[in-house]
Amino acid sequence: MSGINDREKAFENKFAHDEALKFKAQARRNKLLGQWAAEKLGKAGDDAETYAKEVIRSDFEEPGDDDVFRKIRADFDEAGVDQSDHQIRRTMEELMQTAMEQVMKEA
Repeated sequence: MSGINDREKAFENKFAHDEALKFKAQARRNKLLGQWAAEKLGKAGDDAETYAKEVIRSDFEEPGDDDVFRKIRADFDEAGVDQSDHQIRRTMEELMQTAMEQVMKEA
C-alpha cells in the first residue's frame, strides 16, 4: 500500500511543480510581452517597465490570455499602433515559448 501512496504523492508533487513553472512562464511571458508592447507604444526606461508590470497585472482579471490580449489591443488602438490581432496573438505565443525556455533553464 505504501508504494501506491508514494506514487500518488510523487504525482501530486510533480503536478504542483509543473503548475508553478507554468505560472512563472506566464508571468515571464507577460513581462516580455509588456516590454514588446511598450516599445511599440514608444515607451522606454521606467515607463516601459511600469507598462510591463501593468500587463502582468492584467492577467489576473480572468482565467486565460484574453485579458492580456484585450489590454494590449486596447492600448494599441488608443495609441494608433498598427498591429493586427493575429500579430499580437502570434507574439504572445512566441514569447510564451521564450519564457518557457528561460524558466526551464532556471529550474
